[in-house]
Amino acid sequence: MRKFSTDRLSFCFKCFLKRVIANQIKMYFRKMKHKQTELYISEPIESDSEGNSLTIEDIISSNINVEQIAELKIDSERLYRFILEELDEREREIICKRYGVADIDGSVCRPMTQKEIAKNLGISRSYISRIEKRALEKLRARFEQR
Repeated sequence: MRKFSTDRLSFCFKCFLKRVIANQIKMYFRKMKHKQTELYISEPIESDSEGNSLTIEDIISSNINVEQIAELKIDSERLYRFILEELDEREREIICKRYGVADIDGSVCRPMTQKEIAKNLGISRSYISRIEKRALEKLRARFEQR
């Protein structure tokens, strides 16, 4: 409170305090905002299902390639979108059953052989093979459009 001068009588002490307190609060929040951008290598960023914390140090020191994981995730999301956009209902059903990916209603089944799918759908195994090949070609072409 050394800055307050009694010489200026037109300026009340309450007004002075109000300004000082407001400035202190602003400085505090600016300081906190700056601290939020700091990241420490040993600071936990996530925890696994067992409650063990995962740090940046763990990721860097392990053989996990974060870039590859991120790219795989992006490609997987694109694949699901392409399956919905490019394939007709029968192709989608066969691809989902053949490779065990989620179908349109979100249910995931175990990967099945062409013979199992043929028996399930009541069509020949060779017809399943042709449909699967055609569907995979459509998906490959869409991926190559990047």
